[in-house]
Amino acid sequence: MRAFRHLIAFVIAAVLAVQPALAQSVLRDAETESLFLDMSAPMIRAAGLDPKNVRVVVVNDTEINAFASQGQDVYLNAGLIMAAKNANEVQGVIAHELGHVAAGDVLRGQEGIKKATGIMILSMILGAAAMAAGGGEAGAGIFAAGQQAALGKYIAFTRVQEAGADESARRFLRGGGVSGKGMISFFKTLQNQEYRLRLNDNGDGFGNDHPVTSDRIAVLSDTLPSDPAWNTPTPDDIEARFQRVKAKLTGFILDPKVVVNRFPLTDNSVPAHLARAYAYHRGAYPDRAVYETDALLATAPHDPYFLEMKGQILLESGRPTEAIPILREAVARTNYQPLIAALFGHALIESGDRANYAEAKIILKNAIQRDGENPFAWYQLGVIYTQEGDQPRAALASAERWNLEGQARPALAAAETAMHGLPPGSADYLRAQDISMISRTQAEKDKKDHKRS
Repeated sequence: MRAFRHLIAFVIAAVLAVQPALAQSVLRDAETESLFLDMSAPMIRAAGLDPKNVRVVVVNDTEINAFASQGQDVYLNAGLIMAAKNANEVQGVIAHELGHVAAGDVLRGQEGIKKATGIMILSMILGAAAMAAGGGEAGAGIFAAGQQAALGKYIAFTRVQEAGADESARRFLRGGGVSGKGMISFFKTLQNQEYRLRLNDNGDGFGNDHPVTSDRIAVLSDTLPSDPAWNTPTPDDIEARFQRVKAKLTGFILDPKVVVNRFPLTDNSVPAHLARAYAYHRGAYPDRAVYETDALLATAPHDPYFLEMKGQILLESGRPTEAIPILREAVARTNYQPLIAALFGHALIESGDRANYAEAKIILKNAIQRDGENPFAWYQLGVIYTQEGDQPRAALASAERWNLEGQARPALAAAETAMHGLPPGSADYLRAQDISMISRTQAEKDKKDHKRS
């Protein structure tokens, strides 16, 4: 039965691999999203895709990993960004994942899993028949053979995909005028990780669903240096912005004590101030956090992302009135960037001054129109509707929020409440109806899955 348990474990792992982002939380930040759009746009165009339709998403996971999901989204773990030495290394990773997107590997990967599980299901049937006939050892052997065959087939399938994505990455880097040096140097970082974790100590890489890193480095080292962009340096502004984003992530994710040790007070660089500001804020030292943001603003008084950070720290430290003018400027200087606008709307509400509610409503509705995938903005808009006594639209805002967060039951309840109070046939009513149908279907599926488990 041990083979059977291992087989089931592999089936579960394979299914989860299709949608790896479901169990993780996404980190959204205006400066980060702007940077990754600018970093990836040349390669996205070289891949024949539209930068408006491709998102580079940061996942709150410290593992060094990246993946492509259904649609045209590329996911980068925070751990990968923190491990990268420079922007060009991350560009290499993005180019590789764009190879998966352009080739439709996610959907093809599902077919690979189906084939592998088909082999395992057959082995389960044959193994059960052998056990029923009294051949316990024979049955266990069939289970093990089926597991081995399925695993081998799936790994072979994914290795072909990875090698193809590497070749596509080379074309996208060349077409986008981006050097491939970072791709090779980051693979060498991964190779060092493999050595430390002894992932390839058997020499043949079996059990690893990517081609052995040393082999990939050898192939790319033979081809990438001949590309015209090989010696093209990363623009200074892109590299500076990357180091800022990397420092912000470090301050946000790692233990505050670790952050302060990594960026000591003697370090007066912009990345150091950014990392310490987040670390102090998370460690509940608001005055120190504000001091760090003031040091940043002394170097660039109107930098919108420095203003955003100071406004966020003041707001979340219980000083919303002080945050309002700072966030108002940040919003204006980013042309009403939706994430910053939602933060500004929150500050207006938290001020407790009802005279600010009208402006907050305008700001939040504008933010949602430009980016409807922000649950926080929907929540804040719901607060405004509640204060106005507009319960149907408050319920609709809640339904939107719960729907985005994947909470089918509360989304269904809120949508049904909204429909009872909204004019039938109106745009809001039809939207509530859509959420109701989607959420009902998902809730029923969740219920069935729960019963099976």
